[in-house]
Amino acid sequence: MLVTQQPVLNRFWYPVMPIAKLIDKMPDAFELLGQKIVLWLDTEGQPVAVRDRCCHRTAKLSKGTVINGCIQCAYHGWLYNGQGVCVKVPQSSPDQKIPSSYKVDSFKCAERYGYVWVCLDNEPLLPIPSVPEAEDPANRIIPQCYDLWQCSGLRVMENSFDNAHFSFVHAASFGSIEQPKPAPSEITSLDFGLVIKSEVPVINPPAQQKNLGMTEAYTTRFVESTWHMPFSRTLKITYPNGLMHSIFTAATPVSDRTSQIVQFCVRNDTEADASAEDIIAFDRQVVLEDRVVLETTNYDTPLDVTVEQHMPSDQPGIVMRRKLLSLFKQHGEKEQLLPFQ
Repeated sequence: MLVTQQPVLNRFWYPVMPIAKLIDKMPDAFELLGQKIVLWLDTEGQPVAVRDRCCHRTAKLSKGTVINGCIQCAYHGWLYNGQGVCVKVPQSSPDQKIPSSYKVDSFKCAERYGYVWVCLDNEPLLPIPSVPEAEDPANRIIPQCYDLWQCSGLRVMENSFDNAHFSFVHAASFGSIEQPKPAPSEITSLDFGLVIKSEVPVINPPAQQKNLGMTEAYTTRFVESTWHMPFSRTLKITYPNGLMHSIFTAATPVSDRTSQIVQFCVRNDTEADASAEDIIAFDRQVVLEDRVVLETTNYDTPLDVTVEQHMPSDQPGIVMRRKLLSLFKQHGEKEQLLPFQ
């Protein structure tokens, strides 16, 4: 599946960057599904996004500056508001009307959970994914990961729901090579996603014992994981001592080959119980273990389930592939693949 060639994928919200990257009143650039955009904060401190090309001579607006909530092109100083409308042409006289054609495409943009989200279509199919734990003021949110991976978003999502890889990929963190059989899962299909519940026995190494407040060498994760179509998920882990560690991960599609990995966790403890630094260190170890393997996979992930081989624990990924195929069919699209497939 080539994500940049599936128009319906433009109709979903994606987290593109931490809002903190824009607070210095400088614009920042991002590529989403092959579309180059520029983002900045308007006069009310809200993020806005437009196409990163001046309509005059195509200079990148991201090389410009923010003035009174508008972005000024670095080439000739044309000024655009958050709707992409040119509101000032320095070379024109004050009484000269600016042609309505002086504009660039704008995109839906919002802030949620400390991140800027963008939808490239004016009519999103779904709202921004809900993370109820992050909306509870009693919990704390810890940003964990903002990395560019050479990997497809679907591979990342399938990996997130794959209980069979723990013993091998995560043998240095929480997996046990002596227990290669995956924990059984209960799968519930949703209109635009799925939910999996399972009980996963894991190793509890010294670094994690400190984070969990548990001295046992082994423990159990009570997992409820939700896939939000197309490329994000929430992984709510509850431990026997009542600790809740919920992870949100998005594989925002930059291009057919690359994904921006955005991850934060939500916990019901305090900094005094476990430091954010230690929590980030352990979870990033796990993430990087996944990255080493996933970046070796074919980015053109086939939705046709007959192309690759499967085993029973692959069922969540098979459901994902079938749901995406169904989505494309509903919107009059066919799966786009590399020519040789």
